[in-house]
Amino acid sequence: MASSGASFKSGGARRKATKKGLIFTVMIVGSSGCGKSTFVNTLCENPVILRKDHADADRAAHPKTVAITPTTIELDEDGLKLSLTVVDTPGFGDNINNEPAFEDILGYIEHQYEEILAQESRIKRNPRFQDNRVHVLLYFIQPSGHALREMDIEFMRLLGARVNVIPVIAKADSMTPQELNAFKKRVMEDISHYKIPIYDFPYDEEEDDEETVEENNELRSLLPFSVIGSEDEVVLNGRRVRCRQYPWGVVDVDNSKHCDFSKLRYMLLSSHLHDLKDITHDILYESWRTEKLSKEGHAE
Repeated sequence: MASSGASFKSGGARRKATKKGLIFTVMIVGSSGCGKSTFVNTLCENPVILRKDHADADRAAHPKTVAITPTTIELDEDGLKLSLTVVDTPGFGDNINNEPAFEDILGYIEHQYEEILAQESRIKRNPRFQDNRVHVLLYFIQPSGHALREMDIEFMRLLGARVNVIPVIAKADSMTPQELNAFKKRVMEDISHYKIPIYDFPYDEEEDDEETVEENNELRSLLPFSVIGSEDEVVLNGRRVRCRQYPWGVVDVDNSKHCDFSKLRYMLLSSHLHDLKDITHDILYESWRTEKLSKEGHAE
């Protein structure tokens, strides 16, 4: 379903995966200027994505294609080796008609499924084959304070059947705590009303332990996650913190009282990493595979 406008850049951006380490892929989607690059660099604690200069008005006036760009970085999370691939989607939401961008992103996700299916069909599989399936898509919502835009609704509805979608409110420090809570409530009401499939921290009360149920309920209550990114560090009370400074005070990125970044990061790279991978393989990929093979069977 991908249109030809997407450019899939791999090659030099990828580094060799860590032996016996976990492979995990996160896709970042949202309109230009909503802080995606800063978020990724804060998440990885490295300058993974260079921020682009959008000052060229002449270039900005031309329709853009989505340049789907995977970058892999090796992380060590409490002794766990993690080969994290971040798939950036610069150009998304920058045109009047964004449907081609929807198809490009969906096409990229389904292309990874095609690669897995091709491997499964081989008599002798390639031992060096790398699974590049996208395990989670973070969708950045503009902090408008109103409701989901039509583009937000259509995109998440389309992609939710193929990937774990987690909605995120970008630049959450642009709203007061009261405004933020009201906006979160409205976004979740829209997600429920339009039946948008998202990753909502599922659990089984009969099979999961009490701690898991409690943790998932807490994380579910935070949706959509409010995030603030910053690559700047200052010394506060004798310790270095990543923060944004304002005339009225300091917003500490890693302080869960200020935003949800630390809980989102821990969930992604530790507590729910395996669940996101399992759902990708056991449910989302299998659903796509069944649909594809069924269509091919009818075609014959």
